[in-house]
Amino acid sequence: MPELSPRRRLLVLAICCMSLLIVSLDNTVLNVALPSMQRDLHATTSGLQWTIDAYTLVLASLLMLAGSTADRIGRKRVFMAGLVVFSVGSLLCSLAPNLSLLVVFRMVQAVGGSMLNPVAMSIITNTFTDARERARAIGVWGAVVGISMAAGPLVGGLLVQSVSWRSIFWINLPVGLAALLLTLRFVPESRAPKARRPDPVGQLLVIALFGSLTYGIIEAPDSGPTAVGPFMAIAFAALLGLLWYEPRRTEPLIDLRFFRSAPFSGATVIAISAFAALGGFLFLSTLYLQNVRGLDALHAGLWMLPMAAPTFLCAPLSGRLVGSRGPRLPLLIAGTAMTASGALFAAFEAETSNAALLAGYVLFGIGFGFVNAPITNTAVSGMPRAQAGVAAAVASTSRQLGQTLGVAVVGAVLASGIGSSPMRQAFVTAARPGWWILTACGLAVLVLGLLTSGHWARRTAERTAETLQSAEIRQTVSAARRG
Repeated sequence: MPELSPRRRLLVLAICCMSLLIVSLDNTVLNVALPSMQRDLHATTSGLQWTIDAYTLVLASLLMLAGSTADRIGRKRVFMAGLVVFSVGSLLCSLAPNLSLLVVFRMVQAVGGSMLNPVAMSIITNTFTDARERARAIGVWGAVVGISMAAGPLVGGLLVQSVSWRSIFWINLPVGLAALLLTLRFVPESRAPKARRPDPVGQLLVIALFGSLTYGIIEAPDSGPTAVGPFMAIAFAALLGLLWYEPRRTEPLIDLRFFRSAPFSGATVIAISAFAALGGFLFLSTLYLQNVRGLDALHAGLWMLPMAAPTFLCAPLSGRLVGSRGPRLPLLIAGTAMTASGALFAAFEAETSNAALLAGYVLFGIGFGFVNAPITNTAVSGMPRAQAGVAAAVASTSRQLGQTLGVAVVGAVLASGIGSSPMRQAFVTAARPGWWILTACGLAVLVLGLLTSGHWARRTAERTAETLQSAEIRQTVSAARRG
C-alpha cells in the first residue's frame, strides 16, 4: 500500500468505520425489534435466538476465510464485494415473509458482513503503521461500536414504532451505497506480498464446529440432550480435526502458532468472553424491558442509552490508553466494570429497582467501552503485516463466536427456567443463572487481562513474532528457489 497523507489516512479510517457502523447498528437495532418480530412472525424464544445467531454464526465461520482471501486477492476488492452482498441481504431481510426466510436472508447478510470488519481492520492496520497512530485509530473504530449502541436502540425504536420491524434493515442501504462509492474512489488496493493458498478442509471443519455447537446449545431446551448429542459429538470431532490437521499445512486457515503468544491467546479468549456478555446482556435486557415491563420499542431503546453512552465515550479513551500505557489498564477497568454489572443483576435483582437497573447499564457500558481497543490492538500488534488480515480475522471471529455463544447459552438457560410459565411472572428468577454466566464472563476479562499483559506475556509475543517472521522468510526463499 502506498504511503498516504494524514488527511487521506483519516478518510480511509472513516470509510472503514462506515462498514463497522452498518454491521454493529444492524445488531443493536435488531435486538430492539425482537419482541415485534416475535409477535408478527409467531416466533418462539429459540426462533428469536436464531435470528441473531444465524447471522453471527455464519459471520464467525467465514471471517478467517475472508481475511486470508483479502490478503491474497486484494483487500479493497473483497471489501467492496462485502458491501454489495451485505446491502442486498439487508433488502431481502426487509422483505422476508416468514421466520425461516428471515433466518436465511440474515445468513446472506452475514456472508457480506464477513468481508467487511476483518478486511477493514486489515486496511487500517496497513494504513496506520505507527503503533501509537494505529492504537488511536483502533480507539476511533471502537467508538463507532458505541455510536451504534447509542443510535441503534433509538433508531430501531422509532422505526419499529412508526413503520414496522422491516424498516430496520432499510438504514443499511444508503450507508452501504455511500461506503461503496467512497471505497471505489479513495481506498487504495493492498494485498499481502505472498499469496496464501485456500484451506477448504480447515474451512469446513470451522463451519462444522461452530454450527454444530450453536445448534446443540440453542435446541437443547426444546429437543433434549439425546437429540442434540450427535451435534455436540460433531463439534468435538471437528475441534479435534482442526487441532490435528491445521499444524500439518504449510499455509493453514488458522495458524495455531499465533496462540503461542500469550497476549494474542488472551485477546482471543477475552473477546469471546466480552462479546458473550454483550450478546447475553442485550438479549435479556430487550426481553425484560418490552415483554416484562411492557415498554414499547422506543422507550426500551431510551432505557438502553445509559449503557450505550459510556461505551461511546470510553472507547476512544481506551484507544489512547492502549497507545500510551499498553492494554493492561483498559482491560482491568473493563473486567471490573462488567463483573460488577453482572453481579448487580445476578445477586441483587437489579431489574426490580430503577436505580440498580440504571447502575447496571452504566457499568456494563463502561466495561464494554474499554474492552474493544485492547483486544484489537493486541491481536494485530507484533504479527507480520503480510498476515494482518488473518490475525484481525481471528480477533473478529472470536467476537462473533462470543456473541453467538452468549445468545445461545443465555437464551437456552432462560427458556429452561421459564418453561411453560408466563414470561412476565417467571423472567427475573429464570434469568438469574444467565446473569451469573455474564458475571463469570466479566471476571474472565479481568483475570486474563491481568495475566496476559505483563512482561512474561510480552516476551512470548516477541518470540512468536520472530518465529512467524523467520518461517515467512524461509517460505519466500524456498518459493524463489523453486521458481
